Amino acid sequence: AGKGFMVKDFKDALPNARVLGIDISKYSVDNSMAEIKEFMSVGNANNLEYEDNSFDLVISINTIHNLPLDECKYSLKEISRVSKKDSFIIVDSWNNAEEEMRMKSWNLTALTYMSATDWINLFDEVGYNGDFDWFIP
Repeated sequence: AGKGFMVKDFKDALPNARVLGIDISKYSVDNSMAEIKEFMSVGNANNLEYEDNSFDLVISINTIHNLPLDECKYSLKEISRVSKKDSFIIVDSWNNAEEEMRMKSWNLTALTYMSATDWINLFDEVGYNGDFDWFIP
């Protein structure tokens, strides 16, 4: 959730909804906007400390690909586990050799990145049925 800008946007748009944000960075959570700080916590996508089916929607944007492959797989399972139905993720990917070259020369943090086809195969392998899109540099 970074410093919580999307959390704030959701709280503003849906004031009666339960909206929570997690980030692996204590610094980000500690420095989130005062009005949403109570909805923020430090956490890791591969160990979501919520009950099964806790949320109507789970969003992970440019996050899980920063984990090693085994933790990325577990994160996908965790996202599915805590979602009642809907989830949406964005991960680093490519569709052709030119995009792959750009990804590999541009990428600084992702530990798991692969072609769109390989991601789809991974989603099938771990049972992730949510929506997804790609970040392609």
